[in-house]
Amino acid sequence: MSASFPMPRGIQVFERGWLSSNNILLTNEASAVLIDSGYVSHANQTLALVQHALSGRELDLLLNTHLHSDHCGGNQALQKAYPRLQTLIPPGHAEAVAIWDEAALTYQATGQNCPRFQSQGQLIPGTEIQLAGSTWQIHGAPGHDPHSILLFEPFERTLISADALWQHGFGIVFPELEGVSAFHEVAQTLDLIESLNPQWVIPGHGTPFHDCQSALVFARQKLNAFVQNPEKHARYGAKVLVKFKILEWHQIDKKDFVAWAQKSPYLHALSQAQANGQSFADWLDMILAELVKSNALQVDGRILRNI
Repeated sequence: MSASFPMPRGIQVFERGWLSSNNILLTNEASAVLIDSGYVSHANQTLALVQHALSGRELDLLLNTHLHSDHCGGNQALQKAYPRLQTLIPPGHAEAVAIWDEAALTYQATGQNCPRFQSQGQLIPGTEIQLAGSTWQIHGAPGHDPHSILLFEPFERTLISADALWQHGFGIVFPELEGVSAFHEVAQTLDLIESLNPQWVIPGHGTPFHDCQSALVFARQKLNAFVQNPEKHARYGAKVLVKFKILEWHQIDKKDFVAWAQKSPYLHALSQAQANGQSFADWLDMILAELVKSNALQVDGRILRNI
């Protein structure tokens, strides 16, 4: 679906939900640019949305704000459909993409899928890029992902914030799940966003919004809660990882779910940090029970169903 209010000229937002990131299409008479491509299981839908919006035109450029699977899982499908497509990515994972190191790209750790794609250039923080006739600033936005970027167009004051800022929060701070301190980087990125003073914010998930200050207040409150209680963030991270896979599957037999979870290094690390003597199986049951309690999951006998 598109944004619920008019965007600046030449910008279309395909609001996708939580399994796939939003896709942002920038167009003018000379070029068409897509920012982020969603998750692999929605790749055909991503392609259909882009083709319908372009009405036979070529897609010239594909950018990824960061390389989590829900933001770049449609890259391969788009590259196959548009052979002359140029793809630009943040520099931090450029080598991992070149050799396709799924461990470095975190796809193994999260238990998620992303088909291999190629990149032809990098989005260097501190530089500018011409996109469909407008000049966009590239800013580093570590925290959620160490290599994530923001894109900011200063004339209309439009911010593409990826998962650094949503209307009601921000994405999991993945380095913290690995034992690497990164809450301070989230705070610095929020300060950067405040300094840009955007009029329009297009988040990685959720509806675009105007009231950036209220979103920043909410995000800082959430961040402070995590800083005061890192266990809360770790538990939140575990539930998000599980919910993501349930979203992908729609429903699954519990034994198949457990088999997947057994192969997820992130879940094992989180279990060891939180379990307090519980077995992995008991800890996993606790996470499922919390998702049921929050109406994010339904358990029908042995079947786990997304809500």
